[in-house]
Amino acid sequence: MSRPKPVYLLAVMVATIAVLGGVSVLSDGLYLAKHEGDTLHLLQIVFRMAEGEWPHLDFMTPIRIMAFWPISVLVKAGFGAGQAILWSQVLVTLVVAPAAFWAAFSRFSSWLAYLFIVTVLVLCLALVHGESDQLVSISMHYNRWAWAVAYVVIVLAILPPVAGDRKVLDGLIIGVGMSLLALTKVTYFISFAPGVLLALILAKRGATLWVAVLSGLAPPLLITVAAGPAFWGSYLGDLILVATSDVRPQPGAPLAMILGAPQYLGGTIAAILGVIFLRQAGVERLGLLLFVILPGFFYVTFQNFANDPQWLILLALLLLVPQVSREAVNGLGWPLQRAITLTAVAALAFATPSFLNLAYSPLRHATLDTEKYEPFLKHSEVHNDLNGLIVRANRVDGAFALDGDGTGLEDRREVAKREETESSFAGEVLPNCELQLGIMAWFEAIVADLEANGYGQSAIFAADIFNSYWLFGEFERLEEGVPWYYGGLPGIGSASHVIIPMCPASLALRKSILDLIEEREISITEVHRHPLYILAEIE
Repeated sequence: MSRPKPVYLLAVMVATIAVLGGVSVLSDGLYLAKHEGDTLHLLQIVFRMAEGEWPHLDFMTPIRIMAFWPISVLVKAGFGAGQAILWSQVLVTLVVAPAAFWAAFSRFSSWLAYLFIVTVLVLCLALVHGESDQLVSISMHYNRWAWAVAYVVIVLAILPPVAGDRKVLDGLIIGVGMSLLALTKVTYFISFAPGVLLALILAKRGATLWVAVLSGLAPPLLITVAAGPAFWGSYLGDLILVATSDVRPQPGAPLAMILGAPQYLGGTIAAILGVIFLRQAGVERLGLLLFVILPGFFYVTFQNFANDPQWLILLALLLLVPQVSREAVNGLGWPLQRAITLTAVAALAFATPSFLNLAYSPLRHATLDTEKYEPFLKHSEVHNDLNGLIVRANRVDGAFALDGDGTGLEDRREVAKREETESSFAGEVLPNCELQLGIMAWFEAIVADLEANGYGQSAIFAADIFNSYWLFGEFERLEEGVPWYYGGLPGIGSASHVIIPMCPASLALRKSILDLIEEREISITEVHRHPLYILAEIE
């Protein structure tokens, strides 16, 4: 196969960044069409960090600092939230792009280099997490960023160089890349570290390994100097809390479904066949390394909401690199070069729908009708460049159970095995309603009523999954609070009031939190009531 010309490869890289990044940052704001709750979660963390707070030390989150740091730096510099998010994607891309260029040029021949670098850049610059839904969303942006870094690291570690062996450069990129994975979402580090380590050992690349280890220690050391050693203990505590919590043990489908459900089974079979065919063709080292890294692919997919297997293009690239003799056949008489190629083509086919959705999401964002959107934070002059769909923001829907007492369906409750979510406050049974849509209008209405009744400066603890009231008004943030609830009563020690939604985003969590408050004998007394909520003062 012919080698990629560096000038052409560079041109493709620059063009991809210019087109996808350019159409994003030239927009007058960010226009999101779903995942409003996730966006509020992101804003809470970004605003806290922009004001000098540290994740884990000042507030709880299982996601690590590099997932939010690029955005928070821009917000601190005066950018609106929408532009900060868009520009952060470009900044991350500019950091990843040189490493991706080197990985593409030094490891691939011909068109594979171009496919690799475009895939990595698309993962950095997309404005949706995947799936087939064409609506724009910034939810789980850090998963895309981590996949982009993982592509570079895995390729440099697993594939032998075909254009110059730069042991130190490879080690620097692998080490810093693995460190960034650990500092973005530790799932990626845990999943891919064994395969990366084994690859370097099998290739006897001791110098690269040592450089990787030493360079990988640099980012954590910088954070330790800036935040102190307590940062790591707090982070470990957050991870343990989430791992042992019953609130959200998995973000998407169960692991068994990730492996065997119809929408994933084709990719799983392709991966397994790829390993088998490589081993049969005598490409034993790559076959072994792919076998070791496959569980990591599956586990990361399991841990990412929507469970898109973004590793399929990487699988195809790895399978298309080896040149197998045309005479090589397996026990069934199948030509192994053709079998491996067809397996890679199948992986690309399975990957195409999600990848295309990622690839042209910035173009969709640039051409949408902005008249259908309104600011997330209407009261903020700085951050009114972050927008959501007017219809979704204002159509407030809730789900009610219809088998309650007096409905005539009481006898069906036990058979239906409905989760026990009925909760009460001060002897009053609360409505069995769960918010489904319209969280923006819901928060705005509650905040407006709180402020109108003199509670605008309160420090509020929410008996719900979200505690975003301070984003919509002049409320106090809770010390050691949580942008997204995972368990316990974090931050309640600094709260003045508890807000009990009549129709919460999570019925189960409202019940769990109120039960915990009662168990810990925290005395709360109702001081204000609205059709949407009860406000109780902590005595």
